[in-house]
Amino acid sequence: MKKKALFFVLGLYFMPAISVAATCSQANLTRCLDSACAINVSSNPAARCQYCGTSSAGTPSNSNTMRSLTLGQSTKYILTEDELEDAPTAPGKRYAWATAECIKKIEGCTADDVSDVYDSLIEQSCKAAGISAKMTELRAAAAKPVSATTCSTDIRACMIDTKKCGPDFSSCETDAEFNNFFAACSVEATGCDDYISSIRDTLISDRDTAIANADKLLSNIVTAYQTARDKKLSDAKTACTDNTARETCIKSVCERSMPNKCAVGYESEKSAATQLCKFYDLACDLLK
Repeated sequence: MKKKALFFVLGLYFMPAISVAATCSQANLTRCLDSACAINVSSNPAARCQYCGTSSAGTPSNSNTMRSLTLGQSTKYILTEDELEDAPTAPGKRYAWATAECIKKIEGCTADDVSDVYDSLIEQSCKAAGISAKMTELRAAAAKPVSATTCSTDIRACMIDTKKCGPDFSSCETDAEFNNFFAACSVEATGCDDYISSIRDTLISDRDTAIANADKLLSNIVTAYQTARDKKLSDAKTACTDNTARETCIKSVCERSMPNKCAVGYESEKSAATQLCKFYDLACDLLK
């Protein structure tokens, strides 16, 4: 009886310690991470990728508001608007920030739990944005320091490849075409998240300038041909007015084809040359 009593007392002593070891609630952890990474996700499937994956997915709308995500919810398991004011805007840094904040807020959770619970959701969101990338790659890209110049050079070289936009951007005239290639190129340029937005703006401007110049060049070529045609027509009409074109033709035939060069006394040669150049009279009649 004494042994049983002792075990019972020991059981009561250790029971509180057992109950303290909390288990990470995946539902609450997801709710917390979503409050930083999935704002307005119901209307924007790419939100998780845009906020906490890669800026190559584009800029999320309403990035400074929580709107429907937090309406009517307890703030116990989510990051509030005040807390989100300190959140980085660069996706890689925002993911790391949200991880640190949420494992402090949700008892029993670790960074490994965040990866297990949330990485696949971000990857699915990136697919919705047309980007196929693993979170391990995105985190490595965010952690690797790269200069703005290197990023700009690498992405530009990728964009003007003949299999993408081309040197003259002729294959990226629409924003849809441009965005498709830019998403692929920016994912390849690891560590460039902080510069993606400005690089995109620069390339869009260069694209617009190149296309405008191409249109202007084409217009100039068309105008030049039209001017040349108009001048030839004007010259032809002038030649018909004083018959200089027909007389030049007769002189040329005499010099090149007649044995005696239509000299005086060889009127038959002059008559033959005149007949050969008769088509000038017919042409002039059409121009009148």
